[in-house]
Amino acid sequence: MTNGLRCVACALLFIGGIAQAADFAGKVIAVPDGDTLLVLRGGKPVKVRLAGIDAPEKAQPYGIASQQSLAELVMDKQIGVVSRAVDDYGRLVATVSIGEINVNREQVRRGMAWEYSRFASWAASRPSLRDPLHNNHEVLALQRDAQQAMRGLWAGEAVEPAQWRKQHPASFVPQHSPTVAPDDSACGNKRHCSEMTSCEEARHYLTKCGIETMDGDSDGVPCEALCAPQ
Repeated sequence: MTNGLRCVACALLFIGGIAQAADFAGKVIAVPDGDTLLVLRGGKPVKVRLAGIDAPEKAQPYGIASQQSLAELVMDKQIGVVSRAVDDYGRLVATVSIGEINVNREQVRRGMAWEYSRFASWAASRPSLRDPLHNNHEVLALQRDAQQAMRGLWAGEAVEPAQWRKQHPASFVPQHSPTVAPDDSACGNKRHCSEMTSCEEARHYLTKCGIETMDGDSDGVPCEALCAPQ
């Protein structure tokens, strides 16, 4: 590809990304982790990254607990998405609400995520991209309250995800520690999509029980043969 064509392609991708960054309402169909959602928009799944927070990696302490907390808030529910950007991974970076609840802040209040100001600082110099519902000082206050109350991840030795990733290179796949093992009484011994009888059951095993084999391609949609949007 010539430099000229490459520039045109990049420009089209950039414009496409901006076009996708818009406010909308949709139903949550999957919760891959504590700060990411898969939302149906116009019949198609859209990956949404909660702005201004960072949840534990699923393999680190409280990673599954954070995922379960977010699933409890939004799974199979209609949410509002206020988005102003598309990140490097193609996800909408957004504030999510359900009723009067700001889901981003609620995760921090519960001690299920850290305040994460990198995106907020980046957006501060771009007023058109700033999320009007995001107030960094309020999120920091919620984090301090959770820390003082020793809620969620603050009950133990809290290691921020970026630091944890440095300590655990991608080539190493750690086992889930007992502190994050699912305790849902409805979790059975099923581990594969071939054992699922419905999409609802597959979602339950992925989002409530933390059985990652239900999502082989890690796109947030369990057992595509059962759950692929029509």
